[in-house]
Amino acid sequence: MAEKTFTVIADTGIHARPATLLVQTASKFDAEVNLEYKGKTVNLKSIMGVMSLGVGKGGEIKIVTEGSDETEALAALEETLTKEGLAE
Repeated sequence: MAEKTFTVIADTGIHARPATLLVQTASKFDAEVNLEYKGKTVNLKSIMGVMSLGVGKGGEIKIVTEGSDETEALAALEETLTKEGLAE
């Protein structure tokens, strides 16, 4: 299992467009990928799950990956978050 915590820096939080990018990135991997926010955990491969969290600016999120390519999945998601200016 691999995990990392991020702080959302985007003014709009994780709304539809960035949520879609994260789901698309997570879906490229076989590993189970979950997003945790305020005590709730959702599958990061589910757009509805991610949107249901309503992550806003300043929110602290944790991405947890588990499976054969968990390290690669976490690295790709971290790259997406930083490249898109969503979280640090």
